[in-house]
Amino acid sequence: MVFKHQSFHEEPPVVEKEYPPEAALEGAVSDALGSAGGIDATGIHVVAEGTTIILTGSVMYESEVVRAEEVACSIAGVSDVRNEVTTGRIA
Repeated sequence: MVFKHQSFHEEPPVVEKEYPPEAALEGAVSDALGSAGGIDATGIHVVAEGTTIILTGSVMYESEVVRAEEVACSIAGVSDVRNEVTTGRIA
């Protein structure tokens, strides 16, 4: 049996980013929001664009909107937070 290395059009495959930094930031912010006090983060969605975090979704109280931004800003690697979270969940 002959072992042949993987190739794609005669070129070896190249993995540019196995774990993109955006995914790591999204995970870190999501985890922090989930464990932070003073906020019910079940309605908040986290997206990273580079080192900028975008928060969307809704919460019940204005204080939770402010708390979500504080928590996101506290994560290492986050340079900016765009907070688009609204108040007043629709049942």
